[in-house]
Amino acid sequence: MKLYKLLSFSFLLATLTSCTFTENITINDNGTGKFSVDLDGSSMMAMAGDQLGQQMGADAKKDMDSTFTFKQLFEEKKDSIAKLSPEMQKELKKIENFVVHTKMSSEKKEFLMTLSTDFKKVNEMQDILQTISTLQKLEGGTGMNPLGSNFGDNKSKLNYTYDGKKFTRKAIIDKQKITEKANDSAADMSKMIFASSNYVVKYHFPKKIKKVSNPNALFSEDRKTITIQYPFTDYMENPDKLNFDVEFEK
Repeated sequence: MKLYKLLSFSFLLATLTSCTFTENITINDNGTGKFSVDLDGSSMMAMAGDQLGQQMGADAKKDMDSTFTFKQLFEEKKDSIAKLSPEMQKELKKIENFVVHTKMSSEKKEFLMTLSTDFKKVNEMQDILQTISTLQKLEGGTGMNPLGSNFGDNKSKLNYTYDGKKFTRKAIIDKQKITEKANDSAADMSKMIFASSNYVVKYHFPKKIKKVSNPNALFSEDRKTITIQYPFTDYMENPDKLNFDVEFEK
């Protein structure tokens, strides 16, 4: 399946159905790690069958297990990228090593997509989700963000910090973007589309967790992993609600 067709398919599913988005971070002892966002649209895939069939044709009936990188996508879009500003090209460079893995089975009613990348330090991931949303700015880029056109564009800048003693996830609200969103009729449509979707953060650390500032955090048995679930509308409209600190045992 061609990349554009695959991307438009996942985009269609994300905008037609309720989904679960999971933001994963795994940090190793030396500070390196892996970042990923998982999209699970399996539970509602059957409800969108007619629309998906029209969009994908015969491909909608095939099982799929596909992997590609944004670097491959950017190679196909190199002429369009060359027309962008140096700043925008620099932004896209940040995500070229992301790997996109998609599994789909109409028979099993399964649709799973993972965007993942490795990092040397967690602060390399600053604004990474916002950068993914810039895919829409490419020529013919409508529908190229596999997680949905508004994903990552939630009027904030997201920062991560980790020093071995404390981890912080902090979204800083961009007041200018709040004003722009208030005048954007598409915002109401997005709110309706994602009203029944969830946003989950799941972080694994190399040390046992002493405490988390969010009282809804669930701990793994070894107290090295936390999971927190939010309504997706919080991620989109009140991203600072997803801010929290993690302190570790000595």
